[in-house]
Amino acid sequence: MAEENENIPFQLTDELIEQVEGLVEQQNNKELQTVLDNFHYADIAEILDELNLEDAMYVIKLLDSETTSDIIMELDEDNREKVLKNLSAKEIAEEVEELDTDDAADIIAELPLDRRQEVISNIEDIEHQAEIRELLAYDEDTAGGLMAKELVKVYETWTVAGCLRRIRGQAEEVTRVHSVYVVDKQDKLVGRLSLKDLIVAKNDQKIADIYISNVDYVNVHEEAEEVVKIMQKYDLEAIPVVDDNFTLLGRITIDDIVDVMKEEAEEDYLLAAGITSDVEHDDSIWELTKARLPWLLIGMFGGIGAASIINGFSDAMLKFPALLMFIPLIQATAGNVGVQSSAIVVQGLANNSIDGKIFSRLLKEFALGLVNGIAIAAIVLVISHFAFHTTYLESITICVALITVIIMAALIGTFIPIFLDKRGIDAAVATGPFITTSNDVFGIFIYFLIAKLILGF
Repeated sequence: MAEENENIPFQLTDELIEQVEGLVEQQNNKELQTVLDNFHYADIAEILDELNLEDAMYVIKLLDSETTSDIIMELDEDNREKVLKNLSAKEIAEEVEELDTDDAADIIAELPLDRRQEVISNIEDIEHQAEIRELLAYDEDTAGGLMAKELVKVYETWTVAGCLRRIRGQAEEVTRVHSVYVVDKQDKLVGRLSLKDLIVAKNDQKIADIYISNVDYVNVHEEAEEVVKIMQKYDLEAIPVVDDNFTLLGRITIDDIVDVMKEEAEEDYLLAAGITSDVEHDDSIWELTKARLPWLLIGMFGGIGAASIINGFSDAMLKFPALLMFIPLIQATAGNVGVQSSAIVVQGLANNSIDGKIFSRLLKEFALGLVNGIAIAAIVLVISHFAFHTTYLESITICVALITVIIMAALIGTFIPIFLDKRGIDAAVATGPFITTSNDVFGIFIYFLIAKLILGF
């Protein structure tokens, strides 16, 4: 790839896609190669995502493995699956040999079980093969599933001069050197090495005399979400991974953490929208139905519950028809307040900014709900009286109910995510349909209960 073009903003256009398609159709390899050399591998992947499979495979076969291995990693998941199906086990092995071990393991993990072994056995580099096997043994949602084996490590017994020679050799196998880790004779992590300290040290000094013993690390079985929190908290670009005996196994870099954060955000967004599994817009109707229907059914039963409450107060609505007009207002306000409160709490739980003191948090939400409720009720009082000509008691009933419902919705929206989180359940399920439905039902019940107390029906 042309390094000087990597920082040029890329914009995918119909003209560019047509140009590539035309060159593929003409099999003008020289011109096609010249065009693609102007783009970063991620940009080429974006182009290939828009081509049909046959044209995409032609481009992949044209380019060298060093380039196409990175391109394949950047492809859309569905397109990557199709591309891998059209490559032989030997061809896939050639691609993964060009990748870091973590990316290579990710690619192989996407293959059917029967093809994984075939691909691994075709990897010529025995050490690379063994490292990939090791990574595949870990759960993908753990530090072991995220880590790469490529890193720069030095022994505390080495001299500075010897260390520099060996670092040069190790660095050739590492895409980016974020840190230099120091280990003892048993390969146990003991610290990290500052490049500045290494450069200014005397050649005959021992690494043991200059390394920094304070080093952040994670256990190989640590959950991916915890790794994200640690790297966010300490603003790390990379973190070493150790086993239970403190043996240095690998490292996790920031690009892997960004991928995890993106996946978590997408998952939470779907949960908040009432979709229970990871789906794409082009998935089958059956897959989309399975993901959406459960929350729709919850919403349906919630609606039936609200309808039953309204039906139980049908005589009251005949006597006070103004109550009927403000049911949508009560439901919409309760749902909106609940979603707002739960969204803030879920965000706080995700970034560890909530210290777990439920009572103080609920007290704050109570005060906030009271202030917001009074402000909204004051506006509704004026509108209901002058626009809908409600009586004095009806207006007071609507406003008192509105304030009460807002406070209740804020408390429910705050309590449920914290409650779920303390029990190890993803708090994101509390947002969206769950909160909206529960607040609809409770809101209607409170509305008519207060109306009964004030209006006396």
